[in-house]
Amino acid sequence: MKLNHLNLIVNNVAAATIFFETYFDFKCTLIKGDNIIAILEGRDNFSLVLMSQKQGDVNYPPNFHIGFMLDTKEEVVAVHEKLKNGSFPLPAGLGKIRDSYGFYFHFESIMSEVGHYMN
Repeated sequence: MKLNHLNLIVNNVAAATIFFETYFDFKCTLIKGDNIIAILEGRDNFSLVLMSQKQGDVNYPPNFHIGFMLDTKEEVVAVHEKLKNGSFPLPAGLGKIRDSYGFYFHFESIMSEVGHYMN
């Protein structure tokens, strides 16, 4: 079985689209309405669907997060640097997370993990 898509609710679909395209190599393939829904394609035919919140702020449960696992520690460091250069608030450093090397950060109300599984 393969997970092939994820639907995230965001406050600003246009900004979230740019974020995922810039930092995680997604490509927007469809925008519906006035940035009400954006469909982004990633590796392995994975689709990320971004939808705007109709009313109020987006609130995910505590500890809800999405994870990006990369092939090497160097790729993790490169993403960390790219985000830091994009002025995203990041933790002071990278480190061990369970059996991986990486970091957590927030964009909008979404917590994300970027890591590499260590052997």
